[in-house]
Amino acid sequence: MRSVVMVLALSLAVAGCSSSPEPTLVLPSPSASASPEPTLLSATQAPAPSPSPSSPARPRGGKPMADNTGVPAGTELTVVTGDQTFSTPGQVITGKEFRGFVKVTAANVTFRKCVFRGRATSNNASLLDTRKSTNTVVEDSEFVAASPSAGIDGVWARNTKMYRVNIHGVVDGVKAESNVLIQDSYIHDMKWFASDPNQGGGPTHNDGVQSFEGDSGITLRHNNIDLSSDKRANAAWQTSASDSLVEDNWLDGGGCTLNFAHRDGRPLTGNRVIGNRFGRKSFFNCPILISTKTVLAQNSGNVWADTGKPIPAPQQHD
Repeated sequence: MRSVVMVLALSLAVAGCSSSPEPTLVLPSPSASASPEPTLLSATQAPAPSPSPSSPARPRGGKPMADNTGVPAGTELTVVTGDQTFSTPGQVITGKEFRGFVKVTAANVTFRKCVFRGRATSNNASLLDTRKSTNTVVEDSEFVAASPSAGIDGVWARNTKMYRVNIHGVVDGVKAESNVLIQDSYIHDMKWFASDPNQGGGPTHNDGVQSFEGDSGITLRHNNIDLSSDKRANAAWQTSASDSLVEDNWLDGGGCTLNFAHRDGRPLTGNRVIGNRFGRKSFFNCPILISTKTVLAQNSGNVWADTGKPIPAPQQHD
């Protein structure tokens, strides 16, 4: 996570929240030295950040990395302490650092230039949960757990669009249910634990993105999903969802980098894998794995990132 410098605000109101004034954080330029926690400085009043322009429908150029995803350097952030639920339709929340778990239950809620950090918990949780909302949008934001544990993921998403987000330091980056778009984003450096109650006490099965049986309409477009530094990672995308698209991404790591797995004996169909660049650090030398009842609707233009040459045909087994 990019380091932040804390400045006490005299009076700032949190959009949609009833809380007392909280510190304001200022993100330094990328050249500033990093520190794990903000440093307290003198009290000053910071002007409210202006909203960012609307997200582009088409992906922007360049490989998504830490310097072109997440909260832009110089952004002033107001700390919001405690769990938050946004239940008012049409809210736009800008320039917050959430030190608690965030849920959205209303339609058309937008987050811009926010940091989601959560809190300590022994339960399963996500830094942001949009599963009970419609048309949630997240732009230029960062997700990193303040107190990582085996049950904390980045985002649990449904009916959500995410642009230019930076997700790291959690078990799974995004649990993407139906109608989720992730674009121009950087998902990397997941948090591994040797013991995970969700895995019967075995180690965590880290995924950049995970999707489930019965879900559909997931689009991963022009992202960098890099689990190559996570030696025990499961996949960049582990999915049992149908009718979804993986297009124009940089993908690396996991046992197999993309893992398409049918469930309950039913065929998995309608998924397309188009024009992606694969790294070579999957530990089974396996860019794509499909199960015995998976049929890809399209598999074209996928190459090794270092040579531009076509990757091998998918491995197929259960």
